[in-house]
Parts: sequence; C-alpha cells; structure tokens
Amino acid sequence: MAVHYGLVLLHIILLLCPIIKAKERCPNQCGGVNIRYPFGIGEGCYFDKSFEVVCDNNSTRSPKALLKSINLELSPYMSNGSGLAYISVNISVIRLNRRKSTSHNINAKGVNLSGTPFSFSQTDNRFIAIGCNSYAQQIDSSWCRPICTCNPTQNSDCCNMLCNIPQSSIIIKVLDAYSSYVYSQNISQVCTSVSVVYLDWFFSNYLRFPNVLENKEYVSAKLEWGKTGGSTCSEEYNLDTSCNQDGYCLVQLGSGYFCLCNDRRLSGTYPDLCEGYLMCNTTSGYNCSECPRGYYSSGCTIGGLGMLSLLTGTLWLYKFFRRRGEIKLKHKFFKRNGGLLLQQELSSNEGGIDKTKLFTSNELEKATDNFNTNRILGQGGQGTVYKGMLEDGKIVAVKKSKIIDESKVEEFINEVVILSQINHRNVVKLLGCCLETEVPLLVYEFISNGTLSQYIDDQNKDFRISWEMRLCIAIDVSGAISYLHSAASIPIYHRDIKSTNILLDDKYCAKVSDFGASRSIAVDQTHLTTQVQGTFGYLDPEYFQSSHFTEKSDVYSFGVVLVELLTGERPIRLTNSEEDKSLAAYFLRAMREDRLFEILDAQILKEGGKDEFKMVAKLAKRCLNLNGKKRPTMREVGIELTGIRGCNGASNIVHQGCFEEIHCVDGGIAETSEIYGSVAQSISESTISKDADPLISND
Repeated sequence: MAVHYGLVLLHIILLLCPIIKAKERCPNQCGGVNIRYPFGIGEGCYFDKSFEVVCDNNSTRSPKALLKSINLELSPYMSNGSGLAYISVNISVIRLNRRKSTSHNINAKGVNLSGTPFSFSQTDNRFIAIGCNSYAQQIDSSWCRPICTCNPTQNSDCCNMLCNIPQSSIIIKVLDAYSSYVYSQNISQVCTSVSVVYLDWFFSNYLRFPNVLENKEYVSAKLEWGKTGGSTCSEEYNLDTSCNQDGYCLVQLGSGYFCLCNDRRLSGTYPDLCEGYLMCNTTSGYNCSECPRGYYSSGCTIGGLGMLSLLTGTLWLYKFFRRRGEIKLKHKFFKRNGGLLLQQELSSNEGGIDKTKLFTSNELEKATDNFNTNRILGQGGQGTVYKGMLEDGKIVAVKKSKIIDESKVEEFINEVVILSQINHRNVVKLLGCCLETEVPLLVYEFISNGTLSQYIDDQNKDFRISWEMRLCIAIDVSGAISYLHSAASIPIYHRDIKSTNILLDDKYCAKVSDFGASRSIAVDQTHLTTQVQGTFGYLDPEYFQSSHFTEKSDVYSFGVVLVELLTGERPIRLTNSEEDKSLAAYFLRAMREDRLFEILDAQILKEGGKDEFKMVAKLAKRCLNLNGKKRPTMREVGIELTGIRGCNGASNIVHQGCFEEIHCVDGGIAETSEIYGSVAQSISESTISKDADPLISND
C-alpha cells in the first residue's frame, strides 16, 4: 500500500514539475503540429540538421511543418506521441487513373531515409494498394528487388492488399496491367491508389470512408527516430563505441546512434512527464551535463533537494493514508466490542461508573511498550496480563482478553459497568478499558507482590508467609467474595476463586482479581446455568454435574484455598495415588481419619495455635461439603474467620500494614470492612467466648 501511495504522489509531483521549454524565440507550433525538441524551427532550436523543421507559410492552405532532412510534412495525427521517439509524416498517395492514361502507364515515387536518423515503423505501417487492372509494387531504393507485389489474378482483376514494409528507404510504383486498354463504362474501378500508411490512421478513416485513398493526396505514416535498447551500442550493434556513464544506447539509425541521458535533463516525446532524451551522433558519446543551445535544465531533475522533497512527500502521504486506515479500523473494533453501548451507560449513569476511563490503544501500547513480552505478568484462560505505566506515572496491569464472542458483547459491557462500580479494598479495582483494538483491553490497578500461590507453593522462597498472615489473607478474601455476593449493587459470582487469582500488595494485603469468568445475576436468582467453566482442583463437583453455578460454588473454591493455606500444597497434588491427587479429597480423608496435623504445613505448626488450625480446618471441611446447601455462605465464613482471629494468644499479634484496620479494643473486635460493619462488632464477643467444639462438630 505504501508503494502504491508513493507512486501516486510521484505522478502528482512529476505533473507539477516545470516543463522544459524552448526560449521564447523558438516557435513550438506550425499548422496545428506541436514541435518538440530535438525537433525545432529556426537556428539553435533543433538538435542537428536532421531534426530541422521548416514552417512553410507560403502554401495556399494552412502552414505546413516540413521535416527538411527528408522533405516530408509532419502530420498532426499522433503529434503528441504515444510511445518513445515516434513522429508521423504525410506520405503521397500514388494514383493511376486509366481514364486519363495511355497503355503501359507507370507512376512511381520514392521515400529516401538513408543518412537520416529516421526509419519506417515496421509494426505500425503497411504498404497498401487498392484498385483493379493494375500492378502495385514496393521495391527497395536500388530498384533491384520487389519487396511486395499486388498482381491481378485470373479470378479477379482487382487488387486490395496490405503488406509489411522495411525500415529502410523504399520506392513504390503502380502500372497498368494491360498493353492496350479499352475504356468501358462498366468497369467499376478505374483508379488504383498506392501508398505507405499508418495502420491506426487508415482503419479509423477507411471504416467511415471506404474510398479514402481516392480522395486523399497524402496519408499519415509513422517514422521512428529511436527506441530503447537494453545494452550498449558496442554490444548490440557491434560498434567500437558506447555511451558515456551518463547515458545508455538507443537503436542505431543511419551511421550514428543515440544515447538516453540518465539525469533526464531534456524533454523528448514526453516533456510533461519530464522524460529527457539526448541524441548522440558521434562516436565519443554525449556529455549529458550540458544542455543544447536554446534549452535549459528541467526543474524535474532528481537531485538532492528534489529527492528529499519526493521522499518527504511520499512519507507524509503514506502516513496520512495509514493513519486514516487505522482510524477506520479502530472505529470498527470500537463498535464491535460494544463501545457505543458503554458510552450510553457512561452518559446515563451518575454513580461510580463515571470514573471509568476509556483508554485509547495508543495510550496502552505506549504504557506496555507495544505489549512487550518482557512486560507479561501472567497468562491464563481469559487472557494475558501486562505491566504498564501510564503517562502520569501510575503503574497499571493491562489485561489483553482473548477473542470475544460478538454475540456476548452486551453481556461483556454490562460486566464492565458492574465491575467499575465495585469499590472494595480487597477487590482489584478496574480503572478502565480500551475497546478500539481487535480484542478488548482491561486496565486494573497494579498489585506489586504477586499471587498468593507463589508464597504457599514455593518451598524454596526466602520469604514464607506466617500463619497470622495466612489467616488475615483468608479474612480479606472472604470479605471480598461476600461483598460480591450480597453487598454489591448487583450480585456477582466470581466463578474462578483460586490462589493464583488472589494478589498481595506491598503490605501483603489480599485482593481478589481476574473477573473474566464472573457473571452478574438478578437479585431474585439463585443460580446460573452455564457451560462448565473453572479450574480443576477448585471446581465445585455439584456445579460440574448439574451446570448450575450458585454462590455456594464460590464457597467450595474458597474452601480449597483454605486447605492450601493450611497445608501449603497445590490443589492438584503430585502423587501416584489417584485417590489423593485432589487436595480437597486428600484433606477430607485426613479429617475423617483424624490426621489433620499430619498434613499441615510444617512451618505453621512451629507457630502454635493448634485450636485455630482445628477451627479453620473444620470451616474448610464445611465449605467442601458435596451438598451445596449444607455449605455456609461467604458472609458466615467471613464472620467465623474474624472470630477465630480473636484477640487472645498468638492472635494478639497484629500484622503491620494491611490489618491495621482490624485491631483489638477492650476485648472485642472493631472491623471497618465494608462487608461486616456493625454485624461483626455485635457478634464478636459471643463468637470469641464460645467454645471451639461447636465449630468442629460434624454435620
């Protein structure tokens, strides 16, 4: 496309270039014929004597342009030229009229091109003879051999023919076919006309006027004075000379040859296109750096400044069309990805959604260094997440979603709107999105310390999170999920709760992320019927069997996260035992066999708090109940975890930073989280004072 636009620009520039002109004293027209260099009228206006044109103003008709070297009139037909180095001339029509002639009458005329740089065009001219009872011949200039002959036959006394001609000089003649001739009024054709004619001219006239030759004194023929050659003169014509370094050879005509100058200083048959030709009729070549007398250098010379202007213009044009194409494509993607619908929501909603920003693709490409692979934070089933920095210096996470189903665009936009309104300290904040790319881009706040999975799975990590931190993380996550289920404006099921979707900030405060699989539901709905989606090891067996996803399905996934915090193992264990590959199944079997402390992470066992381990384990067991109705709600889970982390024993050690909002006051718990409010405070005393046994009783 860039090449196409560049050629268009080049054509425009060339059309606007100054045309090489003769000086004002050099006429450029005679009798309707345009005179162009190397042809010229008057001393100093032509290249050499071969190209001298005489404008005859003494004729009874309009002025005639005579090419003096061959004594032929230049024809207006094809005067502008349609090929390289062509001219058209008027050739006499030789006519034999038997009404006015005697027997053995003969008419002949020759065209002598020897010693000139001109020749007949073999491809575009034909020898033509039309008439009856006559011989018509085309012979070479020496009268030695006939080149083409038209003979009357026994079956026909008439001769209508077109015949090829040579490039060299020719003689054409016509003579009576009979020694004696008796005039008869019944003879339809008493005249025979013969000439050399330019085919295009002939057919364009003959079809309209069949007797065109009988009524014409002259017809147009086509002469060549040079055509492009692919090699030097010495190579193609066995000469000892060649053009200099500034030009290359044209076909040999007569005793000399031509050179075409590479720097295109002079205009030939195409001055409007700045095609410059110089003719060299000597063996020493021609110095293209000089202009013949009466002419000046063309402004179209591709020199340093001209080339710079051309390249600059081409680049500008390329960028212009590319930019216009990009704008159209972005608008197409914006509409396809639901941008118009989102704009309607933004304009009609007066709540938190007005803070959502529509980013441009240029902003996010710059922020992520064109989505450099070195910026990848993680990859998952919903897309790839890149680290980026906005122009204001803010660090963000840019999620490049996978191909979006166009039938679910409205659903996608609705979820963007809902997530934009979530304002919970333990939920990763959606800052905005970009819809003018092939796939939507979502922009989240950046969480610096990675995922929870990195801290509980990697045994070689220098920093391992303590039991106190694990318990606080569990409280944060349960509060966030409970908020989504019940406190958000529209209930949201996350559908992919797992340790890799729980991020830790610089204070190791937990934040739930990755809402790519999330679905919002009406307040009066109890479940979603969807295609099974999630991560093995966290997937609710009840949902897997029925395809009905409920809030209790998120509870099951959270139960697996609790088991990860207790054991430090992955949800899918690396073991040969099929029965124990699932961490959830492995944990439940250990609980049934009263082997809890055998499977706990060795690090947390050193920290004490065995009663807390039992209570959290029992809560995890309830979350993993195969019957979803018997699982607690996330609100209940959060309240129980908050109670377990009561102000006694080791739990009095408050984690710095993240948990500064949860602190012990006068034997109770003050919680500023959005989810609990006064509810947690009102039950705190009874929860803490209650014996642990009810929490670990079997249901």
